[in-house]
Amino acid sequence: MADRIGFVGTGRMGGGMATRLLQAGFAVTVYDVDAAVLTPLREAGAQVAASPRAVADAAEIVFASLPSPKVSRAVAAEIAQGKATKVYVETSTIGTDTMAALQAALAGTGIALVDAPVSGGPPGAYAGTLSTVVAGPAAAVARIRPALESFAKHVFVLGTEPGQAQIAKLINNLLSLAGRVIAFEGQALGMKVGIDPVVLNDFINVSTGRNMATLDDFPSRLLHIFRSGGKTSIGVKDTELFIAEA
Repeated sequence: MADRIGFVGTGRMGGGMATRLLQAGFAVTVYDVDAAVLTPLREAGAQVAASPRAVADAAEIVFASLPSPKVSRAVAAEIAQGKATKVYVETSTIGTDTMAALQAALAGTGIALVDAPVSGGPPGAYAGTLSTVVAGPAAAVARIRPALESFAKHVFVLGTEPGQAQIAKLINNLLSLAGRVIAFEGQALGMKVGIDPVVLNDFINVSTGRNMATLDDFPSRLLHIFRSGGKTSIGVKDTELFIAEA
């Protein structure tokens, strides 16, 4: 029988991942502080729990997608008290200090911790095309892989120590954010001298300056409605975490 799955934090990213788990046929129990984001999951067949602790009482594998290190620590403390959970998977980007705190919270509980931050944004979460870097005990990683593959098209196992995946994710995020900033500067200069931004972007995308901003952000969002897909606060948080790690 397949493991029962729990999911804590079903907002912009977690909602998509939990939806993919349901579509893959897993029995899923969910929790979020915002009751509104739980409604579509309940309608899709998920069981809704009253707390993270209740999720951990219902599911052998629990995933978390949370907005900050502080929230991740608080949730892990509740998961540690659960009766059913054997593997806890942190998909948030929280840094190695917080990952170490999660390990300490779960020590002696028999719950294995897997570090598995994801990349690809909310559209990728709902489409099942996320990428994830994974670090944790080999047996735990093997146990969660079928669930991971329901929402992640690319799974990269880095090692056995939680925290390794955090470093890899922060490196990726810094490269992404730096590329986005310089792409904006280039477009701004082009527009100031009257260059059509669409034509400029098409040129860049077949040349050496292309990056995720020019390939994805500009054509899908910015050139139409000037709106980014992610919260600025998340980018600030990830940059601060990278600086702290470095």
